[in-house]
Amino acid sequence: MADPQPPASAPAPDARSIISTPVEEEMKESYLNYAMSVIVSRALPDARDGLKPSQRRILIAMNDLNLGPRAKPRKCAKICGDTSGNYHPHGESIVYPTLVRLAQDFATRYTLVQGQGNFGSVDGDPPAAMRYTEARMTSWAAQMLENLDQGTVDFQPNYDARLQEPVVLPSKFPNLLCNGAMGIAVGMATSIPPHNLGEVCDGLIHLIGNPQASVEELMAHVPGPDFPTGGLICGAGGIREAYATGRGLITVRGRVHVEDAARGARKNIIVDEIPYNVNKASLIERIADLVKQDLIAGISDIRDESDRTGMRVVIECGKGEDENIILNQLYAMSSLQETISIINIALVNGRPVTMTLRDLLQAYLDHRREVIRRRTRFLLEQAEREAHLLEGLVKALDVIDEIIALIRAASSVETAKAGLMERWA
Repeated sequence: MADPQPPASAPAPDARSIISTPVEEEMKESYLNYAMSVIVSRALPDARDGLKPSQRRILIAMNDLNLGPRAKPRKCAKICGDTSGNYHPHGESIVYPTLVRLAQDFATRYTLVQGQGNFGSVDGDPPAAMRYTEARMTSWAAQMLENLDQGTVDFQPNYDARLQEPVVLPSKFPNLLCNGAMGIAVGMATSIPPHNLGEVCDGLIHLIGNPQASVEELMAHVPGPDFPTGGLICGAGGIREAYATGRGLITVRGRVHVEDAARGARKNIIVDEIPYNVNKASLIERIADLVKQDLIAGISDIRDESDRTGMRVVIECGKGEDENIILNQLYAMSSLQETISIINIALVNGRPVTMTLRDLLQAYLDHRREVIRRRTRFLLEQAEREAHLLEGLVKALDVIDEIIALIRAASSVETAKAGLMERWA
């Protein structure tokens, strides 16, 4: 048997094709590219419509399915499948939790999705599988998509260049400030609290009339966040700092009141509202653990009497116990009092920017001015095209017999068109 031929040696690389790069520089550049991709494509909202790409694509998919506020709800599996297949190719298991949060009234101040079925609860109960739940858009989401087909925003190819998707929504509804945003990117995070729609609109109106308005003037109209689960904000210093610099800390307490118990000289502490993003079941469990560990004395019982009419957690105080002391201990050792970080970071022209209250309002106003300008231009061009046709018809009415004769004598449609244009312009 003949010896096998030795493998041919690979040609020596051309020295001109080798780029010498320090490994630390390559790692730095690659990591920065990855970080910016996460920041822009996933984690941070756009300052104009207040949506992350996944949220925006869910609304676009629902709009494609004509799931308006009065439409019959469709299975969430269909919505998530269309979103993943057409716009957001990261799997339905990624899309569905985002859809669920848009429908939870305890997580989203003005829900953009109206859910039908089990979409979870403030106790931390998980939502049902997407094959069991149904959804459609709310009126708030419909307003964000209004005039989308009138050239108001730019479009870009989807991930496989098969469809076109809007870069941003027209957003007649000021979503970023009204619903807030939370997201963790690479090297930065955003935590914008929700606000009251009426107060935000008052602030926008004031800024339109007073373009140089200060943060203090705007705070007369937008005094602070407005959380969907309620609660009380302790002090305005943290709010003022957050609105003036884009970063701040606020302390939020649950709203409580004290009632006389049915049994003798006892008091009951009634929790009516809890801080934002606090799990009610975990709060009750934490209080029970504090009592078992003797870290809080004087609580004889705790029970959850919440129903569809509202929240009601009853904390029974022992006989002769001071309810104010117990309440202060609950504030100090449980999530009945929480410190919420405000970090107003959003994307402006594709770059993350820390924004003051005035910046957030101005970014939305600038976006709406551009949308209205583009919509007006679209409607004007449409009207001009229609006017051109009507002018031609009016001119034809004066010489209708001659036009009919010319068309009948023409050998083809193209000959008739050329004759009409040549003779009557």
